[in-house]
Amino acid sequence: MSTVDEPLYPIAVLIDELKNDDIQLRLNSIRRLSTIARALGEERTRKELIPFLCENNDDDDEVLLAMAEELGVFVPYVGGVEHARVLLPPLETLCTVEETCVRDKAVESLCRIGSQMRENDLVDWFIPLVKRLAAGEWFTARVSACGLFHIAYPSAPELLKTELRSIYSQLCQDDMPMVRRSAASNLGKFAATVESAHLKTDIMSFFEDLTQDDQDSVRLLAVEGCAALGKLLEPQDCVSHILPVIVNFSQDKSWRVRYMVANQLYELCEAVGPEPTRTELVPAYVRLLRDNEAEVRIAAAGKVTKFCRIVNPDLAIQHILPCVKELSSDSSQHVRSALASVIMGMAPVLGKDATIEQLLPIFLSLLKDEFPDVRLSIISKLDQVNQVIGIDLLSQSLLPAIVELAEDRHWRVRLAIIEYIPLLASQLGVGFFDDKLGALCMQWLQDKVHAIREAAANNLKRLAEEFGPEWAMQHIIPQVLEIINNPHYLYRMTILHAISLLAPVLGSEITCSSLLPVVITASKDRVPNIKFNVAKVLQSIVPIVDQSQVVEKTIRPCLVELSEDPDVDVRYFSNQALQAIDNVMMS
Repeated sequence: MSTVDEPLYPIAVLIDELKNDDIQLRLNSIRRLSTIARALGEERTRKELIPFLCENNDDDDEVLLAMAEELGVFVPYVGGVEHARVLLPPLETLCTVEETCVRDKAVESLCRIGSQMRENDLVDWFIPLVKRLAAGEWFTARVSACGLFHIAYPSAPELLKTELRSIYSQLCQDDMPMVRRSAASNLGKFAATVESAHLKTDIMSFFEDLTQDDQDSVRLLAVEGCAALGKLLEPQDCVSHILPVIVNFSQDKSWRVRYMVANQLYELCEAVGPEPTRTELVPAYVRLLRDNEAEVRIAAAGKVTKFCRIVNPDLAIQHILPCVKELSSDSSQHVRSALASVIMGMAPVLGKDATIEQLLPIFLSLLKDEFPDVRLSIISKLDQVNQVIGIDLLSQSLLPAIVELAEDRHWRVRLAIIEYIPLLASQLGVGFFDDKLGALCMQWLQDKVHAIREAAANNLKRLAEEFGPEWAMQHIIPQVLEIINNPHYLYRMTILHAISLLAPVLGSEITCSSLLPVVITASKDRVPNIKFNVAKVLQSIVPIVDQSQVVEKTIRPCLVELSEDPDVDVRYFSNQALQAIDNVMMS
């Protein structure tokens, strides 16, 4: 083959692979379409590659999905925006396939290309494509068409705009529920491009059709459109058109629709203004908090803090707090968990007095919940309450419950408590911490679960950073070093881990006088796991001990002895440590 043809040879291979029976080869070739296009050049890509892709009747969804994705970024390879229209035919074909994810990706790529196209090209090529899809015999084409109107509409002349609105109206009343669903989910995007005069008339009439649909899957997508439409309309239009729909939806016979309302309601409060919120939306929200379906209560409970931020505190205390009290003892653990994950955020909204009187008892009951996730959610957000009521009240009311949870039978709850301890320590102060929580921190070092022991060692390091080396030397080190004599080797290993974490915080002097002798003694342990962990700890201590005589007289001899151990792992880690020492000394 001549040298001129050589660059085209791999291209020929890639094009052949597009027809290969092996799906992996076809996929590989599709993913490298941009390489093929660059090699062919813009003109040959337009005249040869794109027509070839139009005729490519591959039936594998994975290949079609990759093709839809690639074509979305293909505008530069066909000669820029003026030739972007050549990409429309293959994507139009992909918009009609059966697999949803392929259609969605093709629509996404068409939107991307359409947003770059020139206005006259949109009118001549893109809008006819949308009309063809909307009139498609097979429902898949009509489903795809709904996602393209917001790109086609702004550039259309007045007559075409009227026609596009009329076509969308037909799609909203299509026989197939899938088409009506697509029309409902894309209505917000389309409405954002429509002139305000037609917004109140045409778009609101489409919306009303969709909200009265007999399929709950269509109605729940119409709910999603409520918030988007509410932001486009003037407050008074929002009150007259959207508010009645939402209030009806909050009592819909389908729990899925009520679930969507519970998720969206707080967004509508901003659109309708304070007075309609007080008279209409608060009662609707209260109904959802007391719904007979647990899924609806979960969605409503998860939005309780966001809703309280929008309404004024008095309304929240009067109407929403009684529901929150009921939900805190709900029969569904998932409802209580959803409530626990957000309820702490209500403290800053309601203020100090209401938090002490109304919320604290709810926090306490949730802290004692039988379901660990509920307790976890409360523990992890305690700092939000602390900012409102202060540490004295928090410690009196919630600390006994925290101490109880420190010994919880679920290890994840104990872990959450440990991770919260440094924050609690910094808020409580050193005196209070020593009295109430110091013993707990030592207790966790001998927990049966490894993750707890590891977190406890990290916890000691963070406490030493908070309260300083002198406090650590007095309150932590003596108790930690006692455990090195524990008969169980796993606890001895935890102490070695704790020493490696504490040494950088405590500094050279304390490390040499108190920690190093313990590590050296541990090197004589009968368990190989302890010995190779001693080697690791000694390696980590070397940069902290800045006196070379300590390294040469104490650390190196110990490692040399370990490097002759019968156990292969002990020898390996000892030699690693010796090598690290040599590098440190040389530098």
